[in-house]
Amino acid sequence: MKEFYHFGIDISLKAGEEILNLLPRIHEISYKGAINLVTEADLKSEAIIKKAIRKRYPNHTILAEESGLEERGDIRWVIDPLDGTTNFAHGLPWFCTSLALEVEGEIVLGIVYNPVLKECFSAIKEKGAFLNQKPIRVSQTKELGKALLATGFPYDIQQNPEPVMTRFRNMIMHARGVRRAGSAALDLCYVACGRFDGFWEERLHPWDTAAGMLIVQEAGGRVSDFSNNFYSIYGKEILATNGFLHRDMLKILQGRNL
Repeated sequence: MKEFYHFGIDISLKAGEEILNLLPRIHEISYKGAINLVTEADLKSEAIIKKAIRKRYPNHTILAEESGLEERGDIRWVIDPLDGTTNFAHGLPWFCTSLALEVEGEIVLGIVYNPVLKECFSAIKEKGAFLNQKPIRVSQTKELGKALLATGFPYDIQQNPEPVMTRFRNMIMHARGVRRAGSAALDLCYVACGRFDGFWEERLHPWDTAAGMLIVQEAGGRVSDFSNNFYSIYGKEILATNGFLHRDMLKILQGRNL
């Protein structure tokens, strides 16, 4: 695992720096949906990561956002080459790479790198969570009224906005503040290091949460779906908190009174 960890850190940094080099340019943008963008940075970052994995571990499976699943073995790398593509395309410096390692259906390694701030969040299962190699922990906020939360909106929100906006509105009425910054991976890492106290979102993909989920858990946080069931990266709902706020946030997401 130590070998995987250092390898993952190295390729995450290389991919992140390539993204950063492309930031000032006019971007080639294509669309996977009405508001779901792909830029040359997504593709170049993914190519860097996949090439390195193929060279070092040719028998490993890869699940990547832009190219999908390449099945080769029981060990799987889950890749989001650029989480926060819309931000990147607009020159908003809030984006990252996200890389996770899945073994026998369990996430055992997670790395999220923000190249703008040079912040590398990482975790190994049962070994703790780190920011630039220094240990991190979730916040100690125990009251929702004193909490700063984060969320995101699914790409198909324009087709059926009401359920998402109802949860958003209800959470705003109870929390100190709610931020919607545009990168689920970074939102999860910010829960892990105590900058956010909780995060929820729905209709995400495995590459959006695989690394960040583990980082939250290893930092002492709690992760579930909206029904308080075990969270799978292949599920469609995620709630991540410092643990103290989990019950109250579940009630709000379920439409119940506190």
